[in-house]
Amino acid sequence: MAKSKKMNEVRFAKILKELDAVGENILIRQNEKQSVMNDFDTERDRYSKGRISEDTVASSAKKVNLELLRLDKGIRNDIARLSKLSANARDFANMQAPKVFRASVKGIKLASSPASKKAVNKKAKQRRTAMKGKVVVSRTQLAKEKALDRKISRKDSKVSKAQLAKEKSLDKKFS
Repeated sequence: MAKSKKMNEVRFAKILKELDAVGENILIRQNEKQSVMNDFDTERDRYSKGRISEDTVASSAKKVNLELLRLDKGIRNDIARLSKLSANARDFANMQAPKVFRASVKGIKLASSPASKKAVNKKAKQRRTAMKGKVVVSRTQLAKEKALDRKISRKDSKVSKAQLAKEKSLDKKFS
């Protein structure tokens, strides 16, 4: 009997829970940053009213700047983590693409989707048109040629390009 795909609900719930937790963490850090800035504003108001000295405000400003940098770094890290988690969720959702089934008198059978057949045929056609008039070379041979090109390009700059081309053609001839 044919079976369709079933989503792993536990894994999906775990991804959503983690996304929610990181989002809340960002909100907490943003609120903390706002409270640090509000506290500094009240301190600066106290200075403007003459209740505390300029040195006190200056030392407090240094501490506040360090705290703001720390919070900004934490927010950026959480945003990057959230981005990775959302990509993970997108990949998980993409894995849920349905299998294509065909029903007939004989029963239900797994069939390849017409869209995927078209894509495969299109790629094959592109390869055939690209290969027309070209000599087919194996991957290992291409790798050897690339390595040879790198060796030649690293040689002394005193050697002329004509000599390098001549050496390359000789290497190809004898390999």
